[in-house]
Formats: sequence, C-alpha cells, structure tokens
Amino acid sequence: MRLNRYLSQCGVASRRGAEQIVLEGRVSINGHVIKNLATQVSPEDKVVVDGRPVQAEMPIVIAINKPRGYICSHGDTHERMTIYDLLPLKYQNLHHVGRLDKESEGLILMTNRGDLSHRLMHPSMGAEKEYEVVVDQPLNPEVLSKLIKGMLTEEGHARAERAWLEKPNKAHVVLKQGLKRQIRLMFYHLGYEVERLTRIRIGWLQLRGLQLGGWKELKPADVERFFKETAAAPRERARPTTARKPAVQDDSDTFAPSKKVAKKAAPRRPRPAGPKRTEKPERPKRRSAFSKTRRPR
Repeated sequence: MRLNRYLSQCGVASRRGAEQIVLEGRVSINGHVIKNLATQVSPEDKVVVDGRPVQAEMPIVIAINKPRGYICSHGDTHERMTIYDLLPLKYQNLHHVGRLDKESEGLILMTNRGDLSHRLMHPSMGAEKEYEVVVDQPLNPEVLSKLIKGMLTEEGHARAERAWLEKPNKAHVVLKQGLKRQIRLMFYHLGYEVERLTRIRIGWLQLRGLQLGGWKELKPADVERFFKETAAAPRERARPTTARKPAVQDDSDTFAPSKKVAKKAAPRRPRPAGPKRTEKPERPKRRSAFSKTRRPR
C-alpha cells in the first residue's frame, strides 16, 4: 500500500496532508526516515509518525441524524451536549466530516478515514450537501436566484449550486462549499431569518429512514460509492447537464423548460413579370499579354 494511503487509514491525516508530513521528514519505516512519496508499506513494516508508532485501523464510517441542541465537538468547556454523547464508546475515536451548528440538525458522517473526509469536504471533489430550509417569511424566485448567483458574507464569497421552493417559506438548497454558518448568513444577508435548518443528503446518501438521534454504520460498498461519485463529478461539470430538481421559479407551471415556438415563414411576394432576357452575343477573345503565341512585330 502506498505510504500516504496507509497514513490516511491510520487516521493521521488525509492523503494530501499525509504527503506533506512525509516531505517534512516526520515519518520513518523500520527506523529509516522516509521522504519518498512512492514508498510502499507492507503489513510487517513498523511505521512511526512524530515518534509515535501508528497502525492502520479498520475503516469505519457511520451516519448520524443529529438533533438540534448538540454541537459537533469532542469536548465542550460549557458542558453542552455533543454528537459523541449519541455514540457508544467504541466510536469515540472517530472524527466528524464537516460540521452542523448547534441549532441545525440532520445528516452528518463520522469516520476514521482521512481520505473520505478530504473527498467529501473539498469543494473541487463535487460532493453535494442538500439542506431543507424553513424561514420566517415567504420566499420569491428573486431570492433563490441571488443564492445561486452568490454574495459576499463574513466568511467569504458564498453561493449555492441549486435552490428551489417546496412551500412559500420552505426551500431546498444544495451546496458544495462548507463555509461556517453559510446558509444562515446567506439568508440573513437577504433579509430572512432561518427558523429550521436540516441537512437531508450528503452525496448519494439520504437522511430518510434514520431516526432523530440515531446512527448507522455504513457498509464498505456504500462507502466506495462516495469515491466513485466524487471522482466522476469533475468530468460531469465539463459538459452541460439538466438539473434533477426544478429551476428557480415561483409558479409550478414555469418549472418545465420553455419550448421554442417555430416562427412561420412570411409568404414570398411574386416578382413582377418583365421582358425576357436575351442572350448577349459572344465577344471575340482577346489575346493575353502572357500568351505563348505573340504577334509579329
């Protein structure tokens, strides 16, 4: 196994982060400092990072339906409830992939695989996160269009990939970014207050079927779907695609793509009859100055 992948499975860092650790000379194998990124690791090798031996763990990925009032942290100085309070002891060493703020709820993944975290959190990989948003007043198409266009917030330039209405004050927003409190700040910037925010999808994984506060361990085949999906996403963005959800519109009648109406060609006006053209007599051909036969002087 390649060294950066091995370190990722040990929970040291993502594959890219592991490459940086190797280049800094912080990794040794069987007592020898390694800086070659192409180094292969076998099961009998002893790998040490920053003076501590590391060993590949069994890859674990679990999905949690986070309730409101819990924070995404391993410990809290204010003794607030954390998502680790929802898990048994054997899962306490897992790290969460991204965050949901205290007042938000919904789907969150936890794992010991750094490579999976990098795949899902990095915007260039294409993993989508879908949110169900309830606001304090009715929405309109112009507001959703501004979400897609993007705006400058306290955390930077924030934008949504797609957005559509379900009810007058309830919308679905799809993100690939992961800015802090992004959706709340975007709606606040447009004059709305978010009353309820629920993440209902990460990539292909839907929240449905998982009770509030419950968790479920994913199968290896399910985890590999995340890698296949994010690997194909950059190629799909290169060509135009049709959205799975309706475009940002207000009336349900206008959700369907507009059909181009074929214009009828205007009838041609008949030409007025005139005298017939007569053929011109042929003119005698003139000799060219560059002709092979020349006139006698």
